[in-house]
This record gives sequence, C-alpha cells and structure tokens, in this order.
Amino acid sequence: MQRLAVHCLLLLLLILVCGPDAKCIAQDSPVFRAGAATANITPPLGQPIVGGWSPTPADEVHDELHARALVLDDGKTKLAIVLVDNVGVPTEVYDQANRRIEETTGIPKHCQLFASTHTHSATSARSDNAMVRAETLSDYQSFLASRIADAVRMAHKRLTPARIGWGSVEDGSELFNRRWYVVEEEQRRNPFGGVDQVRMNPGSGATLIRPAGPVDPELSFVSVQALTGQPLCVLGNYSLHYVGGVPARVISADYFGVFAEELAQRLNVASQSPPFVGILSNGTSGDVNNINFSNRGTSYESFVKMRLVGKKVADNVAAVLPTIEYHNWVELKAARTEIELAVRRPDEKLLTTMRAIAAKPADEKPYQTHEKTYAERIEQLAASPERVSVPLQVLKIGDLGIAAIPFEVFTEIGLEIKAECPLKDCFTIELANGSFGYLPTPAQHKLGGYETWMGTNKVETEASEKITRSILEMFGEVSR
Repeated sequence: MQRLAVHCLLLLLLILVCGPDAKCIAQDSPVFRAGAATANITPPLGQPIVGGWSPTPADEVHDELHARALVLDDGKTKLAIVLVDNVGVPTEVYDQANRRIEETTGIPKHCQLFASTHTHSATSARSDNAMVRAETLSDYQSFLASRIADAVRMAHKRLTPARIGWGSVEDGSELFNRRWYVVEEEQRRNPFGGVDQVRMNPGSGATLIRPAGPVDPELSFVSVQALTGQPLCVLGNYSLHYVGGVPARVISADYFGVFAEELAQRLNVASQSPPFVGILSNGTSGDVNNINFSNRGTSYESFVKMRLVGKKVADNVAAVLPTIEYHNWVELKAARTEIELAVRRPDEKLLTTMRAIAAKPADEKPYQTHEKTYAERIEQLAASPERVSVPLQVLKIGDLGIAAIPFEVFTEIGLEIKAECPLKDCFTIELANGSFGYLPTPAQHKLGGYETWMGTNKVETEASEKITRSILEMFGEVSR
C-alpha cells in the first residue's frame, strides 16, 4: 500500500508539473515558449501617403495598419520579430524601439528583428535623407517606435509553453520579374540622358524580349502553437512586392494585411484569446511584382487584386500546415553586425547635367519622364556623407535560418543566400532594421534600369556581394 501511495504521488506531481500530456518536457529541461501580439499603427488622416512619385495626404482608411510581433524563448535566448505595415522605416526609428524593448523585456538589440512590409499605402516613416541619421524623430516616427515596443511587450507578456515548426510551399503564379529587355530605345531611356539595356515595368507599347532576372516561388513560413495545439502565430515570407490597386489617399496594409486576416479564418481562430497573429514578411522582391507583362489580362477594381493574392498565399500556407513537424524545443541564436558601404556620389559632369535638367522650363518636353525628380535626388546624394553604416542580422531557429537585410533586395541575392546557407532551411526578410534603397547585383547594375539608377540605389555597386558574404559568415557563426 505504501509503494502504491508513492507511485500515485509521483504521478500526481508529474501531472501538476507537466500537465496531462505524457510527452511533456521534464521539469529540469528547458521549456520553449512563444507569444504574439499586434499594435495598431494607423496614422491620422492628413498624413502623406508615399510609394508613388508624388505623396498625397490620406483621407480614408480602408484597413488598419499594424505592427505584428512574435517573441520566442528557448529558456536561454529570446528573439523578437516584428513586421510593420510601412513602405520603409529608417534605423533611427528602430533604434528607439530597440532601447525601449531592451529596457522592458531584457531582449537585447541583436535579438530583435524589425522590418517593413513595403505597403505603398501608408504614411512615410522615412527621414529626409536615408544616408543621414535624423537627430530628431517626427511625431509619427516616435509613435511608430512606441507601438513596435508595445507589440513586443505584449507578446512577451503572453509567452506560454509552445511548440514550433517550419516549412514551405512553392507557388510562382503571382510572381513576375518586372525588369525586361525591350526593343524600343525610348522605353529604356534613363533620367541622366542615357539609354539602359532593360526597363522596369515596361509600358503597354513595349516589344518584350525576355525578363532580366528570376523569381523565387518558395513561400516559407514558421508556425507556433501552444502545447494544446492551439495556433498562436504564423510568420510567412514571400518574395513579392506590394500588389497595389489601392486608390490615392487611402490607407491600406495591402495583401500583407489580407494574409493575416484570411489565415486566421482558415485556421478557425479569428476570435480566440489571446488573438492568433498572422504575419507576412517581404522576401527578396526588389525586382519582382504582380504584373504579368507578357499577358496583362483583366483589370481589377480597387482592392480586388490584393485580396486575391492575400487569400492565395493564406490558402497555400493553410494547406501545408498540417504536414509540418513540430518541436517542443529548439535552440535560438542571433548575430548582428554593421558594415560600412560607400555612398554613390555624382561627379562634376553629372552634377552639371542634372542642374541643367532642373533648370529646364516646365513646358519643355523631357528626355525622360522623371528626370527632374532625379535632379533633386542627385543633389541630395552630393550632400550626403561618403560612407554609410548598415545593419545586417541573422537568426537561427533550430535548423532554420533567417537573414535580415535593410534594402529592397533583388531575388537572385536571396536565392544565393538560400543555396549557400549552412542551415537546412533559410529565407531572407528585406527592408529589415532599416531602409537604404534598392540592392541590385553588380551584373544588374550593368544593365541599368530604375532600380540601379543613382538616387534609387544609393550605395556602391558591389554592395550586394559584401552583404551576402557578411550574412553567410554570420550564418556560419550561429550554426556552429
């Protein structure tokens, strides 16, 4: 009877410590935890919407903007990942959020990954010059930093024993490289008086030859569940620019917001508490959008295309979620570094050319539509410092690697990182921890086109090779 009583007591203690699940982790083993939360970052009406050539003040909100946060804890290391519905956020805004989060949660800066979704229907959080850190934040920048910190604090408060898995599915049906070789010289003119080899977003009258680069059809994701199986968060990654189709002056999170809403519906967790958080990050899509230039097809009413794309991405993730393997514990690691890059600066000949363009009468037909815009951008680069420091980061979640790069990254760069990463699975989040413009490869620079123009691309033409090398070195460190 005494032996039976002892066994009963031990069984009771096991249930109290681990719960009814017989597969639970022993009391002296590390416990994996996760938490997720959102914070509303919708700006007041009247703030300028950016993403096009001419900002316009917002006068309507179609759907709210959010900072969506996921916090992971392996018992030793905590990671915070936040995606912000914005076109691009500078490092000084993120730095303010970094400090607040470290003060309130203890999560160090190198373990915090922030990025923007690149919706083109949001107020700008950018500073005047991406190559110069602003000393004082604007009202919206300060508000955004506070809400990023709030989202992480809430997610941290919600940390609960959890399991984690990851996977991917391929669907390239919505992906099209937007850089094309075209026949017509007029289509390939650049704002500096020259002619490029390729054209970004060729016009309807262009004679198309072939795309100038690849697409990445892999839709990667990380899924976190409570030990009961209740979904807590899914972080997706898709190498597609914003979809658009949003009228001028209207605020929207684009297809990234649709994904979050639709995935919650498919998982039947739209009303659970704490709320399920769907997050979609922008992969390497600096040269990829949703327009099929070889067969433009049907035009859509406002908001329709972004809903179709968001639903498709959510459907793809929901379909394969039941097939992935979950882990009750994985190791978490992070590494972060800063590298210095040369800033592209005009020589005297180009300055003279662009100043002459700026002085042209308003009624004079331009050589290239946006030449006066680039005359302003060239002057800004001329006044910029010679070098800029940019942050790079990697995260390790078990056998999964996540790279973070603060540019709009060309797809072939992301494909190279995937191919060379020492971890079994890998993806890259672009516009992460800063916003420094486009990042083409040296070979793409030689072809020209919008993304390579001085003023669109602002750093040295060899930057992608230096960044890729640094990212892979950090992956080597965290994988050991």
